[in-house]
Amino acid sequence: MTQVTYDVTHTPANDDEVEVRAMAASATPPPMVRAHERFLTRGEIGGGVRDVVAQSWRRSARIGVDPDHPAPPVDISAVDLRSLRRDHPLAIAVPLVRSIVLEPDAGWIAALVDAEGRLLWIDGNRTVRAAVERVGFVEGALWREDVAGTNAPGTALATGRPVQVLGAEHWSRPVQSLNCAAAPVHGPDGSVLGVLDITGGAAVGSGMARSLVRSAVAAVEAVLVGSAGRRRGTVGAPDVVAPPEGPDGPPQLQVLGGRGLLRTGDGSPAALTGRHAEILLLLAEHRGGLGAEELAVHLSGDELSTVAVRAEVSRLRRIAGDVVSQSRPYRVRDGVRTDVDVVRSALRVGDLPRALASYPGPVLPRSDAPGVVRVREDLESEMRAAVHASRDPGVITRWVASESGAEDWWAWDRLARVADPRSTAALRAAERLASVAAPAGQTSRNR
Repeated sequence: MTQVTYDVTHTPANDDEVEVRAMAASATPPPMVRAHERFLTRGEIGGGVRDVVAQSWRRSARIGVDPDHPAPPVDISAVDLRSLRRDHPLAIAVPLVRSIVLEPDAGWIAALVDAEGRLLWIDGNRTVRAAVERVGFVEGALWREDVAGTNAPGTALATGRPVQVLGAEHWSRPVQSLNCAAAPVHGPDGSVLGVLDITGGAAVGSGMARSLVRSAVAAVEAVLVGSAGRRRGTVGAPDVVAPPEGPDGPPQLQVLGGRGLLRTGDGSPAALTGRHAEILLLLAEHRGGLGAEELAVHLSGDELSTVAVRAEVSRLRRIAGDVVSQSRPYRVRDGVRTDVDVVRSALRVGDLPRALASYPGPVLPRSDAPGVVRVREDLESEMRAAVHASRDPGVITRWVASESGAEDWWAWDRLARVADPRSTAALRAAERLASVAAPAGQTSRNR
């Protein structure tokens, strides 16, 4: 149970995630409490309720889950639970999840859930664990939507997507003091093996918690691929392949660290205007295509007309050729790859050094287009989460030396913890922690 969204195979940032960020400031925002009550008493979905939550509420109501007395069953014996845990494919991921997600002073718990919604392993903060046990969040219990209503692991299984559930978005009133974030874990064949969830208080309502879940799931999936490869006698995790260049390579869009650049199949670079770079990036992020109205919203909220969008796309086609389809909705042709994709691919297989080497800076840093801002914030959040989970002082040092990481208190704190106390890196981290503002409620144990 937790309230966050993190994707393994990366789902582009969407309006749902933006709403989550806005709501995360409060575990149970009063408007959401009222919205929950309105739905229970009148069956009405008011404004401000995210679609993923509204759909889950409807499913919970149809099934008849009691919002006041949920009864997540523990219908398995201790012996059978031990056997299930021993034989489950996710068993090999337990140590990794502990190392990535559960710092000694983390204010949350982590749970690994199987594909049936049964809680197999729970670990973490003892205070939080005691609190969730009171609502039946215990090892062996089933927390599918059909028995527990809207909750992060159950809804992640129901939708097949990462989910964040904040406070009163939970169907069950006894659970509404909690925030949860969960994401499905896929096996090497693409099947859903289960869900990784973190649950806690205000800290779990943050974008960082969402990123942490996604990074951890990516690492777990890489381990599962490696394990399957060893059983077959092949190499474990797949290599991260850099985008091909030269006359036979597909067009490549570069948007990291500066202005946009399109490298076409013959290898020649074409500088892009800010608007054209934004359009190409947004189309690359939405492979199913975007209509003129949708593109206008992603580019400028309600301030850009569809006529202006069509004119920009027409001009872009003269530069980009067949990279942009002639049909509608607008889309980029298959094979177009961005440098954002390269970074995500590296993060997905746990290759943080490669991700850092491929990340010269934020996505189109001068752009204030809403859709671009979401991509920029999500990618940087994923990078931060991966760095914060790293135990490699060299990797963390590289991050804090960048513009994005220079003021990252968590990264400096992590460096101080994992570096040799006598090293230059540790001394520099201690000095930096004395000058970088700590997040509210946090103090470094290295000060």
